[in-house]
Amino acid sequence: MPRVSALARAEQLAAEEAGQHLYANRVRVYPKAVHGPVRRFKWAVLIVCLSIYYALPWLRWHRGPGRPDQALLLSIADRRFYFFDLVLWPQDIFYLTGLLILCAVGLFLVTSLMGRVWCGYTCPQTVWTDLFMWVERLIEGDRTERMRRDAKPMSLNSAWRKTLKHSLWVVIAFWTGGAWITYFVDAPTLVTSFWTGTASSAVYGFIALFTASTYLLAGWAREQVCTFMCPWPRFQAAMFDEQSFIVTYQAWRGEPRGHVKSEAKGDCIDCGACVTACPTGIDIRDGVQLECIGCGLCIDACNEIMTRTERPLWLITWDNLARQTAKTAAKTLGIQNAKPPPIRLLRPRTIIYATAMVLAATVMSVALATRATISLSVQQDRAPLFVRLADGSVRNGFTVKIVNKTQMDAVFDLDMHGLGEDVMALAESHTAQATSLVLPVPADEVGSFRVLVTAFVHGEQHPVDFVLHDRATGQTVAAHALFQGPGRIERHDNHDH
Repeated sequence: MPRVSALARAEQLAAEEAGQHLYANRVRVYPKAVHGPVRRFKWAVLIVCLSIYYALPWLRWHRGPGRPDQALLLSIADRRFYFFDLVLWPQDIFYLTGLLILCAVGLFLVTSLMGRVWCGYTCPQTVWTDLFMWVERLIEGDRTERMRRDAKPMSLNSAWRKTLKHSLWVVIAFWTGGAWITYFVDAPTLVTSFWTGTASSAVYGFIALFTASTYLLAGWAREQVCTFMCPWPRFQAAMFDEQSFIVTYQAWRGEPRGHVKSEAKGDCIDCGACVTACPTGIDIRDGVQLECIGCGLCIDACNEIMTRTERPLWLITWDNLARQTAKTAAKTLGIQNAKPPPIRLLRPRTIIYATAMVLAATVMSVALATRATISLSVQQDRAPLFVRLADGSVRNGFTVKIVNKTQMDAVFDLDMHGLGEDVMALAESHTAQATSLVLPVPADEVGSFRVLVTAFVHGEQHPVDFVLHDRATGQTVAAHALFQGPGRIERHDNHDH
């Protein structure tokens, strides 16, 4: 055996002898159902989020004949992003960058104000895990019943319940994956083609992929996604400060903890209700922890116990470190009815985040408002660079591309300046040569035309400008190009002679 392997084996044996295992099996979390204002608010947010997610692709938006009528559609086939009246092209990808920056800074701002409220209420992993756990409780019962059933050997009763549970999970995951695809393909068309077997293999493949990922992440991985896979908990602490409102155990009130009939003076009776209600299985009384997603379900669980024991509610609450420190100091000094410090929403980090959001939103709004609806690009033919005609004139070929980003068909006048007397004609067209061309471009399309320009010139290169004029809106754009003459070749010929 190689020396390195023997050394690694020795280290492993030493670690095992010391009780330090390199790998630990997952301790399964069995969250207990709770009832209260926090749970009701979470249900309301879940219903709103799922309703928007499943219903939005079916919202119609008229854009004219022949255009997609789905309000929100990221069309891969058309290479367009349709968002109501706004249509973005591939070259508008920087708007997506701006949107991501805006969302990131917004998340920083919300986290600095209220902790991981995004994780606890609107994160897709949280929303679908909540839904999956509701199905699980509906079929297999609450925490105690599920734990008792899992501890026993598999029975017929357990088998049919688990089969039904996983079947419903797969159905939910399937509708989730299918709904996601409808954001990229027209929803009614996709549903019809899917169930008639005429959809593409890519559609079936991606729906299967998203179905499997939803089933695994929300049904099996659950809290492990938040704890080990998501990067956000790793740097969320950088967003917190002493003024951030987070789920907090009020130790100054709860300690020392003890049984309800004990002589302990604190309000916490050490019942563990907050632990059993936590979807990640942590003890909020241990302080701020990486695994805490800020859902606040421990608040409802604790309030229920406080009601039963006739003690003040909100032993676990939302508060900031500054206020809790002040309350602890007041209790230590024996000050009654001490007023905690005021809540400071405006502080350096929140001002910085809010300012960055306003700046990003302003830049994006101005960019969208001033976005050009037409553009012009001109590329000269390279083979040949020019052609000398029998009458001594020189002809160059150009590929002219006109982008019409509007939702209406447009007619453009194309002129060229810089050569004096010149004429233009469309290649492979029977139209006569003219000093201006009329070029129609359909709505939301790119018109490509090969234009032949003829002029009497002397010298090698002549700067020219192609000018495009929209007849309907009066908008004008220009593109710079070079007209190639025969000067270089003539000099080479003279030198050879």
